[in-house]
Amino acid sequence: MNFEMVMQELEALGKERLKKMYISNGAHEPLFGVATGEMKPIFKKTKINQPLAEQLYATGNYDAMYFAGIIADPNAMTEADYDRWMDAAYFYMLSDYVVAVTLAEADIAQKVADRWIASGEELKMSAGWSCYCWLLGNRPDGEFSEDKIAGMLDLVERTIHDAPERAKYAMNNFLYTVAVSYLPLHDKAVETANAVGPVEVRDKTKSKFIHASANIQKAVDKGQLGFKRKHVRC
Repeated sequence: MNFEMVMQELEALGKERLKKMYISNGAHEPLFGVATGEMKPIFKKTKINQPLAEQLYATGNYDAMYFAGIIADPNAMTEADYDRWMDAAYFYMLSDYVVAVTLAEADIAQKVADRWIASGEELKMSAGWSCYCWLLGNRPDGEFSEDKIAGMLDLVERTIHDAPERAKYAMNNFLYTVAVSYLPLHDKAVETANAVGPVEVRDKTKSKFIHASANIQKAVDKGQLGFKRKHVRC
């Protein structure tokens, strides 16, 4: 399939209801409103195709950008490529569920994510922390430095309450993911989540509180400790 054929198929799959939902979460035109699950038949035709992924991502169309992440070749992308994709990720569904997910399958994942976390920029921070969530939830525990992850838990405890809004969500999810999917630091993650307590996040005109501890306990009760995804990308 070429670029024009993929765009035509995506447009045909668009639904107004989903389009409105994506817009309410921060997406803007152009977009079609395609359910991500309905992209799988197109992937079977395109397979992994980095040149096509680059064409689609460059459109600025949310659905095309999302599909680009599905067909991208993570290890064919350089740090500069990931930075370029990150710069075009204008809201969290792109930064955390397209760019971070694609990066999580690359050999340079931790290096790039570390840099983004340290950037101080909201969506880069969110993508960096989210990338670690995808990594920890998929790769064997032995691929990570226990000291490094412990230091990241300490960083969350010190900075989450003053972090940018989307970074708060990703950092909160990091606490949950370490507790559930990285067994060497389960106890420390639980302690950190308790120390952090509820985190206030603001969404447009209202605010709410998120608290990793409650979700960690639910996972414990369900016997989900040690959970690992078979695949990061769909």
